[in-house]
Amino acid sequence: MNLIFEFTSYYYEFRIENINQLIKYMTSKKELVKLAIEAKSKAIPTYSNFHVGAALLTKDNKVITGANIENSSYGLTLCAERLAVFKALHDGEREFKAIAIAADSENFISPCGACRQIMMEFCGENLDVIMVNSKGKYTTAKMKDLLPYSFDKEFLKNE
Repeated sequence: MNLIFEFTSYYYEFRIENINQLIKYMTSKKELVKLAIEAKSKAIPTYSNFHVGAALLTKDNKVITGANIENSSYGLTLCAERLAVFKALHDGEREFKAIAIAADSENFISPCGACRQIMMEFCGENLDVIMVNSKGKYTTAKMKDLLPYSFDKEFLKNE
């Protein structure tokens, strides 16, 4: 017997014997959202005053956070998502389950193009991307849905 649960616009199927896995996932998702909201307080949005926080969940349930850091040369600004991914990679992490991204907006803010490319390459197409608005509500999408037709290492192979 299978149970089917609906989370935002995506369906995940769990066998009834894995109900504890479902409860653990939902708890970690809420905790990840909370940590992304807290990470916003470390943002340095000197020019935009737009705070963004991210919390990246590894396969081993470690959480790495990041916040946006702006620079007067706007192209050198670092988004919260990329900071979290780069910190994780630097610490030796290579497998990820989810990332929560919280912003100062009533709308759900999705990652920019540069962040999508980095997250696709280093976190994979099945990464859960949890987008959190300023009211603490969230929606979830798979990375592959945020960046279809992505550019990857397969394009760089010499045939």
